[in-house]
Amino acid sequence: MYNNIVFNLYGTLIDIKTNEEKDEIWEKFAIYFGYNGAHYEKDELKERYSKIVNKLIKNNDKYECPDYEIEDVFFKLYKDKGVKPKKKAKQTAKTFRLLSTEYIKLYDGVIETLEKLVEQNKKIYLLSNAQKAFANAEIKYLKIKKYFNDTCISSNIGIRKPDIKFYEYFLEKYQLEPKETLFIGNDYIDLKGANDMGIDSLYLHTNLSNGLPENIEATYKILDGDIRKIFDIINVG
Repeated sequence: MYNNIVFNLYGTLIDIKTNEEKDEIWEKFAIYFGYNGAHYEKDELKERYSKIVNKLIKNNDKYECPDYEIEDVFFKLYKDKGVKPKKKAKQTAKTFRLLSTEYIKLYDGVIETLEKLVEQNKKIYLLSNAQKAFANAEIKYLKIKKYFNDTCISSNIGIRKPDIKFYEYFLEKYQLEPKETLFIGNDYIDLKGANDMGIDSLYLHTNLSNGLPENIEATYKILDGDIRKIFDIINVG
């Protein structure tokens, strides 16, 4: 019996499409920075953004798969132009996400599944490669935050999946037994660390899954993307 159900976020619960490469986005973003007193040309802003991200990742050499806080990037971008960031970095992160998001929605059956897990007194967690500034706002917007006992976001910890240290941190923080825990994700990166830690895994094939399903190593598989079938597979329904 699984008492702890751990979900990946994007591609598993949330269907999202973003594009951070469009020139139009960086043109608008440069205008937004200008509104806040930090004047950049579009190409200058994009290039400087990439350099700061790369430096933050390089400086975090404690882990095999390091992560960074995107708010730190925007903080530096403002500071480089002599602007005191104050609360600007946090708001800028949300604006950047809004500009680069084409759509965002829950997959069918997500609310129904989370509600049923709560009814069965399961502990529900998020373990996701994500930016805290984005993820927190998006799970509130989609009204699913209330279902989780807690969320563990890679940017907060400085480690990304599939680094096994991310899973070690997660299990230790919440004092979870691997044999009582099921991790649910939609691609290889989600599941590898769980498998390496001896945590049973469930592969959910969705439109955002990468790779061929037959090549994914998992304890269970749902190939049609219907998250409601977890109750049949793990026998918690």
